Amino acid sequence: MQDINFYAAFEDAVNEYSSHVNQINIRDNLLHMQGQPTSSNLSQQVVTPTLARTVFMSQQYGSETGAGGFVDWKMGHITANSSSNEYDLNALFADVSESGAAIEVKRVFHDGSPAISRYFDPYAGTGAGSYNMMDNFGWGNMTPAVQFMMMPIYADLLRIQAIEFNDQIRKSAYHFEIRNNKLKLFPIPTTSFAVWFEYIIVSERDNSLVAHYSGSTSGKIADYSNIPYNNMTYTAINSVGKQWIRKYALANARETLGDIRSKFGSIPIPDSEVQLDGETMRAEAIAEKERLVTELRETLEAISRKALVEADKEESENLQEKLNKIPVQIYIGLLGG
Repeated sequence: MQDINFYAAFEDAVNEYSSHVNQINIRDNLLHMQGQPTSSNLSQQVVTPTLARTVFMSQQYGSETGAGGFVDWKMGHITANSSSNEYDLNALFADVSESGAAIEVKRVFHDGSPAISRYFDPYAGTGAGSYNMMDNFGWGNMTPAVQFMMMPIYADLLRIQAIEFNDQIRKSAYHFEIRNNKLKLFPIPTTSFAVWFEYIIVSERDNSLVAHYSGSTSGKIADYSNIPYNNMTYTAINSVGKQWIRKYALANARETLGDIRSKFGSIPIPDSEVQLDGETMRAEAIAEKERLVTELRETLEAISRKALVEADKEESENLQEKLNKIPVQIYIGLLGG
């Protein structure tokens, strides 16, 4: 064997070690690194877990409820008239204002006027006589024809509630139905007015390539294939890793030497021949490499983030159990002069 063969065996050992360590790191960190730039080498770097992906997933619910997210809620309106109470929002609005893009209506603003704006509604017991409530106290002849008296706040609340109950029981309440973007209004309009609503573009909500970080999704970590874990530098590897690399490099060299010797079953010498053990040496080297890889994988699995969290939990529970067995002193304080 030449020196280049030994160097190749050593280089392959370093790459093999980096590959297995990086695989475990990728598995532990991919969820926290998705969406980050691919420009930085993450090998032998501390990656701090964050809630970014969890928050991103929860923001999808926010998009549906209008409490945040990445989908814009837009505002639009149609004109309701007295000739009909049914309106096709796709034909009247989406085809016209959104170039036929599918929309999903989130909120319709169709309500009666608030009770506070009709505080003197006659159905709430505030007829003409109630404008002059001071007459009940015998003060009517001392003031102008119309007076107002300051009442406690609960009186205002009761009057507003009376107006709302009157609308609910005696009148046709304001409400609507919407199915497949076909809007039906109640009560049937008697005049023309604008009906406003909030909506989203369905394709924006269903776009799974939305850039949840600033900029586009290109050049960002997407999956196992482009998360930037490079081969490690040998000088930056600790002594435990270097020992594994030396053993693996030796096994590589033995396998190479076995390949060389297996080309010739024997070498002739004067009056005899020497049998070469190429196949045996190669088989032993392959078995040694498999053993080393299995040993390394088991070690890395034992110190994965999941395993460390479980070990920390077990240690904490054991410590708490141990502390519970320690007698707790009771301190009694005496009060006196």
